[in-house]
Amino acid sequence: MKTPLYTILALTTLLATARAVPATDTGYEMYAAVAMTKAQKNSSTPADSGLYVRQQDGSWDIFGPRVLGVYSVAIQPGSDGQVMLIACADGIVRSTDAGKSWRLTTGWDVIDVRTFAFNPVNPDEIYASTCWGPLRSIDGGATWSQAQAGLHLLYAQSIIADTQTAGRVLLGTEDGIYLSKDGAKTWARTDSPPATALRLVQSSVNPNLLLAGTQGRGAWISHDAGESWTQVDPDSATANLYAAALDTHDVNRMAVGGWGPGVRVSNDGGKTWVDRSAGLPVRNVFVLAFDPGKPGRLWASTFEEGTFFSDDLGVTWQDGGLYGAFGFDFVFVPVQP
Repeated sequence: MKTPLYTILALTTLLATARAVPATDTGYEMYAAVAMTKAQKNSSTPADSGLYVRQQDGSWDIFGPRVLGVYSVAIQPGSDGQVMLIACADGIVRSTDAGKSWRLTTGWDVIDVRTFAFNPVNPDEIYASTCWGPLRSIDGGATWSQAQAGLHLLYAQSIIADTQTAGRVLLGTEDGIYLSKDGAKTWARTDSPPATALRLVQSSVNPNLLLAGTQGRGAWISHDAGESWTQVDPDSATANLYAAALDTHDVNRMAVGGWGPGVRVSNDGGKTWVDRSAGLPVRNVFVLAFDPGKPGRLWASTFEEGTFFSDDLGVTWQDGGLYGAFGFDFVFVPVQP
């Protein structure tokens, strides 16, 4: 059952906080979805966990509704930053006024929402991954419907929409990676391994290049927009890889990370991989992302020991804040002119 408090709060502006838009010289705002598990504060409306936005001075300000289990955030393209969606344990909360107020847009039967993806030619069509199967919206996230036809198992952590072909959507499930060619209405399994795909990413430099981190089966790469998959990095072939990232400026640079392997990077398109965990306080990494506003910068979120960034592909690391956090996602949003 849903906690009634969530529904009550979601229908009022009590959820809202004023949006602190940071000054930036990168052209992007950086958001981090985290839970402050190292020093957890027991509260039905957490004050320290949720969504954070990074300021130009390197500090982080908490932002958005006070709900438990915030996994990711998305801003609808073409909405001038007005339409925002947050994936959380209680469903999907939506703002149409740039984060001043929020409303829960899913019913009691939707929980554990993880990530979002937008149809590249129609941003009103949105797809969401949940631990209970994917969802689809055709009205900018105001309402949602199930999108499960063709799936063998429903648990899904990650979803991406092909940026070069409208209607092509890839979903990471516990039965491998599935592909839809009709906007998530129906699904068919790819030749990916029958393992939970924990993270899927598509290259912004070469949209045919995709990278996946899996549970117990390491890293997998596709060079044909997700039609076929090949395992890479033998040294992490049996690892749980929660993180995967592709450089937004250099098609040959990529990274994966997980519990135990730390951070592993490739500078030659996935042919060879190097351990770049030295300099991090632990080898347990849940989120990786290349910063589109800072060419070459790689971000890593360690388990409860802070966020770090590297400008030399992991040779050295600098403290990025958020000590004590269990990270779920990094999201970079273009700043509105």
